[in-house]
Amino acid sequence: MNQYLLSGVLGVIEGLTEFLPVSSTAHLRIAEWLFHINLADGYWKMYTVVIQLGAILCLPVYFRERIAKFLSTFPQGERGDRTVLTHPLSLTMLAFVCTAVPAFLLTKVIGKHLESLTIIGTSLLAGGIVMWIVDLRSTKGEAAGPNATGSPIHTWHMEDMSFGQAIWIGLCQILSAVFPGTSRSMSTIAAGQLAGMSRASALEFSFFLSMPTMGAAVAYEFLKSVRGHEAVHMDGQAWIVLAIGFVVSFVVAYAAVAWFMAWVRRRGFVPFAIYRIVAGILVLLLAAR
Repeated sequence: MNQYLLSGVLGVIEGLTEFLPVSSTAHLRIAEWLFHINLADGYWKMYTVVIQLGAILCLPVYFRERIAKFLSTFPQGERGDRTVLTHPLSLTMLAFVCTAVPAFLLTKVIGKHLESLTIIGTSLLAGGIVMWIVDLRSTKGEAAGPNATGSPIHTWHMEDMSFGQAIWIGLCQILSAVFPGTSRSMSTIAAGQLAGMSRASALEFSFFLSMPTMGAAVAYEFLKSVRGHEAVHMDGQAWIVLAIGFVVSFVVAYAAVAWFMAWVRRRGFVPFAIYRIVAGILVLLLAAR
């Protein structure tokens, strides 16, 4: 395949799957396997990091007004009932720390799992089943609304999150680091719903948590790539290929986030759970061959 076209395809895959609960890592690994990309090559390792950065950067752009509002109301919050420890920005960083420290300590385990199609397929399948069950559990509460009695949902807005919910979501996100194919967004969304959050609030917190988590992960991978390999030779074509992947990933990710926010409020996560189950089965069949 032409290198420019290949870069565009990989950028679309990264942009579409990074924030949807279907695992971008799994889809990129499958695409790299199908297109016979040498993952040991320093350039392609750097390329993967760069297109992930493109997807990450769409979040502060998309949520710029929300971020500005949180910053302007720190630490008391919009209603004046928050503290330094319970403000949404503080809870985001708390969840990040709960993920980052264990994930860093498990770096060697994570590295062993990244290339395993069996682990990726199993994670896709298991995650899809969990997501389906959790979302069905929340369906009646979502339909009834905030004033319903006996609803499993008691946190309808990110501003109402608790200290415990943030810790729980951060710990659950470790699964996505250890088992590629789990998906960061799937683990945080499902964890939020189990902790009594609505779909919209769990999704929004998942996006906010993605910013420091993915930023740190990309920075770590970049430094590891630079230290672990000889300098990558970059000619004009290599720079163009890199730029195409970066730009396509950013644009597609921005569109995917906007669409996903609107979709979830109306229809929930079950279609993504079904997709994960089907994709997991296909990957396991591929691994068996």
